Amino acid sequence: MESISQNKLPVIDFSEVAEKPGSPEWNRVKDQVKEALVEYGCFEATFDGVPMDSRMSLLGSLEELFKLPLETKKRNFSKKPYHGYVGQHPLIPLYESMGFDDADIYDQVDNLSRTFWPEGHPVFSKTIQSFSERLSALDKIIRRMILESLVLEKYLEEHMDSTNYLLRVMKYEGPNTSDTKLGLVSHTDKNIVSILYQNEVEGLEVKTKDGDWIPFKPTPESFVVMTGDSLHAWTNGRLHSPQHRVVMSGNDARYSVGLFSIPKAGYIIKAPNEMVDNDHPLLFKPFDLIEFLGFCYTEAGKRSESPLKAYCGI
Repeated sequence: MESISQNKLPVIDFSEVAEKPGSPEWNRVKDQVKEALVEYGCFEATFDGVPMDSRMSLLGSLEELFKLPLETKKRNFSKKPYHGYVGQHPLIPLYESMGFDDADIYDQVDNLSRTFWPEGHPVFSKTIQSFSERLSALDKIIRRMILESLVLEKYLEEHMDSTNYLLRVMKYEGPNTSDTKLGLVSHTDKNIVSILYQNEVEGLEVKTKDGDWIPFKPTPESFVVMTGDSLHAWTNGRLHSPQHRVVMSGNDARYSVGLFSIPKAGYIIKAPNEMVDNDHPLLFKPFDLIEFLGFCYTEAGKRSESPLKAYCGI
């Protein structure tokens, strides 16, 4: 196992910034966001826009969902890579997950939940949709701050309208040993921004630019925000996209969710002209996320240390 850094992720408080663009507090937090995403590609966020009862209801719903029979869970099928059920993989036997596309839209969530419960489960559907909708407010704040800090406000409407939300729900079975076992291999996220929430079972680690691993100490109040490869490419490398992994020990299961802002099918990710100059030559050719995800599942993509560079690097 590589060395573990004693550093911690930066912590940023968003409790005073909602609906206050341009205020001194907004600008102060905006500077913190840019600094954290340039240096670490991630940070820990406190955000009161998602009530604690909503968070606890969500975690309870995950336990209910993952107790379903395997054949039922496999009904969570999608032609899009990494949008449907993933599990039973010999390299990561502790891990399984499912995806809810357009998770902030109730009808979309309810239609999918009926593949698990044909008679319907409105409480489950509302729990997933409400959590996603409320957490998407934090995503929108962060992305607006990013564009403002890079003086790219003129692209804000296009940037927001070109994405939708995927909520990915995950379970990592406790390995029932004090030895460390791999829960999820080291990887970068491929989307725009990821916001993660989990129960209090540790396991997430983020790799620094220096190669050290920072273990995340979860609390009920905290979210983790990460830059994905799509935003890394769109900003022409200005924002770091961090490697991260999950390692497990002990007996307790780790439940987590990730709200991912995803470029819509057919949208071409291309760095704005303002991000390219003599000091910052273009790093990546324009690409479609779905096609890039398809490459990530090829042998070449799986072997590559940086699938993004292998796929569209210049």
